[in-house]
Amino acid sequence: MDTLLSQPAATSTADLGRRVRAARVAHDLTLDTASRVCGVSRSTLSKIENGLMSPTFDVLQKIVVGLKIDLGELFGSVPKHNAGGRRALTRHGAGQRHAYRGYQMELLATDLAHKAMLPFRIRITAHSLDAFDDWGRHEGEEFLYVISGSVCLYSELYAPTTLEAGDSLYFDSRTGHAAISTSKEDAEVLWMATSATASTPAAATSAVRETKPATKAARAKSKLSAT
Repeated sequence: MDTLLSQPAATSTADLGRRVRAARVAHDLTLDTASRVCGVSRSTLSKIENGLMSPTFDVLQKIVVGLKIDLGELFGSVPKHNAGGRRALTRHGAGQRHAYRGYQMELLATDLAHKAMLPFRIRITAHSLDAFDDWGRHEGEEFLYVISGSVCLYSELYAPTTLEAGDSLYFDSRTGHAAISTSKEDAEVLWMATSATASTPAAATSAVRETKPATKAARAKSKLSAT
């Protein structure tokens, strides 16, 4: 397996935190106000800004919508907002890095703003649901393609689904979900999600709802549905 994704992320949690704070200050928002606007708790937002917490993709989406910025900006890129004949080339290993919980992700095509899709190359380091304390859940749709290894996608509505290299799955992002590697090695996947900033106003409003925690009972129910 390619070892690039196992290397330290180029964009540190501290750098990302400073950019979140800069975006908040640019809008002249207090932590309390930004918390309400983004739909993220004040303590969580404060920890992110101070580099004490690596935010999940769901939380990043909420911050992007609330602070009216592009996801790429949080990773230090300067995306083009009005590029004619839009295209974005990302050389091998040159994407923006971010790690959280059971995923090490590389954000691709960061030089284009307001994309309809957010493509990621992700190394799934989680081998058990114990790596997560809540479901991933946000507005939009997602596409998952397994490059190497094997993956099990857990869902609130469906039985756990095993995917081998070459398999793919398209699903509703609003349904709670979490993916783990079921192979001995970490799995590597191409994961695409629709962009929160490209959503309709109604969808964007819904995107700031707090993510509901996945209780152990809920995860147990999901596991049992496979038996």
